[in-house]
Amino acid sequence: MRIRLGFVANALGLWDASPSKTMTYKRYTELPKNERMDRLKEVTALNLNHTKRILYYLAAHEIEVYRMSSSLVPLATHPYVKWDFLKPFKKEWQELGELIRQFNIRASFHPNQFTLFTSDREHVTENAVEDMKYHYQMLEAMGIEKDSVINIHIGGTYGDKETTVERFHKNIKKLPAEIKDIMTLENDDKTYNVEETLAVCKKEDIPMVLDIHHHEANLTTEKIEEYIPDIFDTWKRRNMVPKVHISSPKTDKAFRSHSDFVDLHFISEFVQVLRKFDVDVDFMIEAKSKDFAMFDLIEGLSSIRGVKRIRGGTLEL
Repeated sequence: MRIRLGFVANALGLWDASPSKTMTYKRYTELPKNERMDRLKEVTALNLNHTKRILYYLAAHEIEVYRMSSSLVPLATHPYVKWDFLKPFKKEWQELGELIRQFNIRASFHPNQFTLFTSDREHVTENAVEDMKYHYQMLEAMGIEKDSVINIHIGGTYGDKETTVERFHKNIKKLPAEIKDIMTLENDDKTYNVEETLAVCKKEDIPMVLDIHHHEANLTTEKIEEYIPDIFDTWKRRNMVPKVHISSPKTDKAFRSHSDFVDLHFISEFVQVLRKFDVDVDFMIEAKSKDFAMFDLIEGLSSIRGVKRIRGGTLEL
């Protein structure tokens, strides 16, 4: 089996390459009206250029898994600002898509925690649909929507998990079919554990992203290996390699917080579990030190007996 590793958004190994530069609505309103759109375009252009730099960085290090920043376009979904961020950058979006295909990069998005379909407030669901549309439009502009995913969490419990899950199944119907088709769901560290998330994924035919750190913070009755076959099966519809989120606790006291790097001991047992299934898996590293944490984990894992590094970001077990 093979494991490919990747990281989230910013490449710390590149100078000043944040793809998440932003502008607040307050700052937007403080600008003269004739300057507002120019500033939005300026920040967006910078984020797209930094993303291009990161893609070349990935290629140089043979990294094939990458989560793009959800903040590429400032104020893209703000109700009082909504602007056309596609036409002015048609060439730039297409170039990013071409590079992603050329470098065989598995790209994805992960909207923020407010993008959820469990709320009983209609405007929350409407905002979630708008945010998912925004992410889909970016993927579509790059021409990679068929090969990518948009990952979210189920959401809160609102004091009644059973009723809330029923509401999720109802609210998710408001999401356009083509967007739902490429979405994934991830188990949570406080609310919906692996077993509960898997049940929702099976019912909605949605691939499940396993987060091993979240699992350790929100355990199930059975060991993780009991769920892995079914979790991996959820990816078969899209003929994709299953994806796993990797991080480790900051401290025992702050167990749910992500550490700067990934503790090899924390992850090595899970890697041994994966050996039993002999299925290729992609690891998304969610540690605070981004690419540095990913490189550190690659070195650590490749030092384990029976693990061989065959490319910059790919291990073979």
